[in-house]
Amino acid sequence: MSQCMEIDGSVLEGGGQILRNSISLSAILGIPVRVINIRAGRSKPGLAAQHLKGVQLVAEMCGAKLKGASIGSTDIEFIPGKLRGGHYVADTHTAGSISLLLQVALPCALMADGPVTLDLKGGTNADMAPQIDYMFLVLRPLLLKFKVDFSWKIHKRGYFPRGGGHVTFDIKPVRQLHGVDITEQGDVKSVQGWSFVAGRLPIKMAHQMSDGARSELTHLPNVNIHTYKEDPDTAPDNCNGIIVACDTSTGCVLSGDALGRRGAEPYALGRRAAADLAAALRCGACLDTHAQDQVIIYMLLSAGRSAVKCAQVTLHTRTALHVAQLVAKVNFTIKSEGETNIIECVGLGLVNNNVPT
Repeated sequence: MSQCMEIDGSVLEGGGQILRNSISLSAILGIPVRVINIRAGRSKPGLAAQHLKGVQLVAEMCGAKLKGASIGSTDIEFIPGKLRGGHYVADTHTAGSISLLLQVALPCALMADGPVTLDLKGGTNADMAPQIDYMFLVLRPLLLKFKVDFSWKIHKRGYFPRGGGHVTFDIKPVRQLHGVDITEQGDVKSVQGWSFVAGRLPIKMAHQMSDGARSELTHLPNVNIHTYKEDPDTAPDNCNGIIVACDTSTGCVLSGDALGRRGAEPYALGRRAAADLAAALRCGACLDTHAQDQVIIYMLLSAGRSAVKCAQVTLHTRTALHVAQLVAKVNFTIKSEGETNIIECVGLGLVNNNVPT
């Protein structure tokens, strides 16, 4: 096999984040990588189903040579080929997060030689990952600033522990991403929210989550939280959750969310989701904690300077920065401004020659 860049998967966050970013950048930049000590700090080290399927998905998209790709493996080699358009399917057969499958595959699809359709199956609303609704409500508007877009269709919702969700994404490749400046929060124009229950759970829980969220957002204008019960044909299993998102006069979109679990009081869940949003707004951030690590790969690929303002820099974000500097050789700076931090870089300006000017 070709000489591989070795990446230690145990550093910083030490979980799936370093693997996803390494594989995405390997496929996009054509750099062979060997990731060792994968998820070394977790109670069950090595590749779980969602990590394995993410690696295999990107490998299929670029015709990669792959070694060590099996459940529990702590060491893989990934030798990328050319990113191709087409129709790709990835199924975790668990409640593994569809959002995290999209996270590893979307940047690669943008640099393919034709349109990409992703049929992703697993958990749509999973703990320890952005809910699928977040990817539409927050991530997509954010990526539009980079001149990136995608469309989607939810066929079925999937929840812990069975999963079974299915979402289709259609992505057109881009010639070049544009740098962004997201450093002015502006004024909140409105807040929208979705509070849901599914399966056998009563609609009363959705109302309680909504009431809890509203109690934390009384100081914000135009708060509209929709409460509903998922169609049993789309979401047959039990779950409850809430996401609240605001848009501002400068085009920022921030959110907070919470997912139900056994013993969690619905009113408190709603309050927690809204409190996360309110805290980000209060400190002057322009990105929420879910977004800050996800934008790093788009910043490094873009043409020119990019700068984003966030609250405390998360461990996931520091991990994304580490991989960006190690694999792509793009240097980022972090400048503290009171309770916020500005993350900045000059991107590679990567050009996809398959897309006409």
